[in-house]
Amino acid sequence: MGINQFSDLNSKEFQETVLSSINANDLTIGITQIYTPSPSVQIPGSIDWREKGAVTRVKDQGGCGSCWAFSAIGTLEGQNFIKNRQLISLSEQNLIDCSKENGGCDGGWPETALNFIKDNGGVDTEDSYPYEERDGECRFNAENIGAKVTGTVGVASGDESALAAAIAEKGPISVAVDASQFQNYQGGVFDEPSCQDDVNHGVVVVGYGRDDIGGDYWLVKNSWSESWGENGYIRIARNKNNQWKISDHGVYPLV
Repeated sequence: MGINQFSDLNSKEFQETVLSSINANDLTIGITQIYTPSPSVQIPGSIDWREKGAVTRVKDQGGCGSCWAFSAIGTLEGQNFIKNRQLISLSEQNLIDCSKENGGCDGGWPETALNFIKDNGGVDTEDSYPYEERDGECRFNAENIGAKVTGTVGVASGDESALAAAIAEKGPISVAVDASQFQNYQGGVFDEPSCQDDVNHGVVVVGYGRDDIGGDYWLVKNSWSESWGENGYIRIARNKNNQWKISDHGVYPLV
């Protein structure tokens, strides 16, 4: 724990600034199938999809509760790279402005966002539709599509082994977590047995591993800029009773 851009905020201000109103009952909307590991899948002791080129830079949602869009876009960027071998930064603002079943800067759901992209025929690139940190009018342009979605796959809820297998076999996974205590995180494996059951923040798990001091961890990409955490990432304790509810709402798109 330490000083960062959120240190001057009280817990209520922090919640209102960067966390979302996420209804866990809505987190299965749009899921078309449940992930089943391939019989031949080999789960390595560690994996980091950044090293494979499947992860864009850490972005910054600012004072807009749009984590759901960053979480959905993050997993799609990874899946699009794995299929097409081209890393394209996609537009969160496109989702904020056009995915009306979500709440823009007031919160939303990664699954609903991915389902919107499927029904919409794609999502624009970030270069063509840059982030504005506010709700705006929909300006989607089919000529600027950077990726498409054909379906949405969920990971077995509460199963950390299934989440590890999905990351190893499929790539970066969108998850929803309880981020109430992330405010002052600066580094290390975040191990907190007393975390809450309610999820309020969308992030992307891009890998996992083991730290000699902190033990097993999940490598999580956040959307609070590179000045927060470990250059924009947090390592969350793994195989410790599903801390932060990290394996409850895993999802990734089919492309």
